[in-house]
This record gives sequence, structure tokens and C-alpha cells, in this order.
Amino acid sequence: MKSLTVGGLEDCLLNKVDLRRQQISQAMEEVQKVVHHLTTNISNQDIRFQTVPYSDTYNENIKVLAPSQFLVTVPIKGLAGYKEAREQRWRYYTLQGTRLPCPLRDPEGLQQWLEVEQFMKSLWQWHETDVNIDGDIVPAKVLLVFRKLVENAIRTCHLSGKVSMLGNRSAVWIAVETSAYQVELELAPAVEIPTTWSEKARWPRCLQRWPSQERVECIKSFGFNLLPCSNYHWQLSFLRAEQVLLEQLDEDGGCRRKCFQVMRQLKEDVWCPGNRPVITSHHLQTVLFWTCEKYPHFKDWKVFSKAFLRLVRKLHKCVSQHFLKHYFVRNSNLFQCTNPIELDAVAQKLATFLKKPQISPP
Repeated sequence: MKSLTVGGLEDCLLNKVDLRRQQISQAMEEVQKVVHHLTTNISNQDIRFQTVPYSDTYNENIKVLAPSQFLVTVPIKGLAGYKEAREQRWRYYTLQGTRLPCPLRDPEGLQQWLEVEQFMKSLWQWHETDVNIDGDIVPAKVLLVFRKLVENAIRTCHLSGKVSMLGNRSAVWIAVETSAYQVELELAPAVEIPTTWSEKARWPRCLQRWPSQERVECIKSFGFNLLPCSNYHWQLSFLRAEQVLLEQLDEDGGCRRKCFQVMRQLKEDVWCPGNRPVITSHHLQTVLFWTCEKYPHFKDWKVFSKAFLRLVRKLHKCVSQHFLKHYFVRNSNLFQCTNPIELDAVAQKLATFLKKPQISPP
């Protein structure tokens, strides 16, 4: 069978990109209906969690990590007027209510504590002991409450034949049977911090030429979210800011988006297939942002073959070194908790591709 070089690869895989978009669009429509139904019930059970709205276009609460793996952020209600914590204090509590002889470890990278007093306005329910210890809103306790609400909603909405809980995970995961295939969803309660930029995200960097200063100000105006990531710490998330960056990649007529789409398709088909890939679309997106920053000019994105291979080389370097800096928070490694053996397997496939950049057509 004749193999395709990078030039032929572009046309071949862009057809698959279109097919992928159609399949995900169909699955997204079904998933949205389920999520809206469930979260409406959850919100009726507990005022602290909002309904995820249904959208005919882009839904900012649902992020596609892989064709069968979505992240759904469920907005938290009753916390407004966020401000950064100014005073450092030690925490000696445990989830079980006992006291520790030594303080809990401080958050690192994307992580932070979250105190109810950091909000100018808060519902009294956020002061209750089911989610609060010593003034902290504790992610593990929030997830425990939320998990029970999800379980109740599945039963109440009579979705047991279509939706099931996925166990053995610290986060809340469900499986949804769509007409095409099963989709796994992480349902993550999200503290939305609009219009405020996190002090941990020291961005843009000095002498940065991409994106423009005007675009930077626009992106920062979208603020950030906090997601429960561990027992005690919340994790910064910049989903809206990242989406704005993605939407406005090629205003100069370059091929950045096309390179990203083809790389993502190869990742899903060849380099890292499967329902729970070690490399997600978010990792690829971060590689793209770093490459766009290093190569900000149209001339660097004029020829697809050169731009695409440059992007794959950057991905190979990050995967090989098990190190990928978060685009907004530089001291955070997105591969820190990733299986190194799986990363090495992907690195080997990338190295093989770069030695001879071609692939057999389907």
C-alpha cells in the first residue's frame, strides 16, 4: 500500500477531521441533553450547583478532551466578589475532622486553597460543615456532596439505562450511551471567577509578540475557574481564555488551526488512540500555544508541511522529557501526574513518524 507524505497527509486527514467533527457534534447534542437534565435536577436538590444550559452552538461548559472523553464544568452558585488570599496560614485538619501534628502541604503550581472569606458575598450553605472546614471550602467534601446529588439525579431522571456512574476515581465520572458510542464525562463543580485574572498566571511574558496586547487584555477579561483537583486544593482552569486563543488563531491567514487539527487526528488515530488517552486535546493545544508564541509571524505558518513538522517536533520534545509547561502558569508541568511508561510509548511513535513523516492511508 502506498504511503502518504506530509503533503498528501494534509488532504487525507482533513477529510477525517470533518468526519470527526460530525461524529462529535452528534454525540455532543445527546450529551448536552443528558447533562442539562441531570444538572437541572441537581440544582433543584441543592441551590449551590447551577444548571448547565443547553446550547445550539458552542457550549462553554463542555470541553472535548478526546472523542469519547469530555470535561463538563458545573457552575457553583452563591460565591461572588472573589479576592486573592493575602495572609498565609497553616492547616492542621483532616477530612475526617481530626487534627494533625504537622500542617498540610501547601498547594503548588496550578493549585490553591479556597477560603469562604475570599468572597464578598456567599450563601450560608457554603459555611456548612458538609463542605467547609475551618473556613476552607474543601474540594473533597464538595465532590462527596456532588457525587450523591449526581447519583440521585440519575435515578430521579430515570436515566439508569443511559447513564452510569464510573467508580474508582476521585473525581465524579459518568458514562453516557449515545447512539454512536459511549462517552465518558468528568462532571467538575466549577467556581467561576469572571473578569479577574489569577495572580499565579504571570502572563504575558516579557517581550512576547503573540498574541497582541489588545488580544491579551481581551483574554484576561474572561477570568478563570477553580476546579476540585485533590482532597484539599482547588486547581486553576482557563478554559474560556484558551478557547478565545483557539478561535482567533489565523487572522493573518496562516495554517495554525489546520496544523493543530491534523496533529490531533494523528494523535487519536495513530500515536495515542483509545478512550482514556495519556495525551489529550488540551496537551496538544498547549503545545500549539507555545509554538505560536515562539513563531509569531505569518511567514512561519505559511507552508503547511514545515509548520506541521515543527509542531510535531515540539510535541515530541515535551513528551520525551515528560515536561509540558502550562501556558498561563509556567511553574506547572501538565505531565507531572501522567504515567511515564505511556508517555515513553507515545514518544517512540512520534520519533518513528519524524524519521519518515508519512502514513498509510485508511
